[in-house]
Amino acid sequence: MSIVAEAMSNPVNLVLTGVLVVLAFQYIFPADPNSSTLRPTVAHARLRMDPSHSYSALPTEHVKATVWNRYTPRTLAVFDGTGKEASDRILLAINGKVFDVTSGRNFYGPDGPYGNFAGRDASRGMAKQSFDADMLTPLDQPIDKLEDLTPSERTNMLEWESHFTGKYGVVGELVNEGAA
Repeated sequence: MSIVAEAMSNPVNLVLTGVLVVLAFQYIFPADPNSSTLRPTVAHARLRMDPSHSYSALPTEHVKATVWNRYTPRTLAVFDGTGKEASDRILLAINGKVFDVTSGRNFYGPDGPYGNFAGRDASRGMAKQSFDADMLTPLDQPIDKLEDLTPSERTNMLEWESHFTGKYGVVGELVNEGAA
């Protein structure tokens, strides 16, 4: 009996021979690197949006980018939610950080309970838990340094800042006129 005939009589040898033939063929004739099976298209990636199907999938749209800005009291005042468009951004500042609170329009919009803080530095009002108009520094004056706050008021303001940091995006910093 020949060696080939003897090798082919065992099923395991048949499978191993087939595997060797396939590997040899792939080695001699490699796949085109520009082939669509190796480089899926964006459309193909979007089809695989089901998270259980693949761990890497493209979102349906890009996340909205936020540009970091330096705001003065006057430039921040524009973002008070009273614009003509429903999509107008609402910003407010606490402890020098400017937050985009647009998603909380029901609270910080013109008709919301915290609406007086929209487009303004809300630090003193949040520290003292007061919505009074005298908690807001006039737009033509320097930023309130909050030096007269009691330790508990300062803690209160820092807790509000922490709450906002966890809930809303920080989009900039509040600076005095001339520093922007």
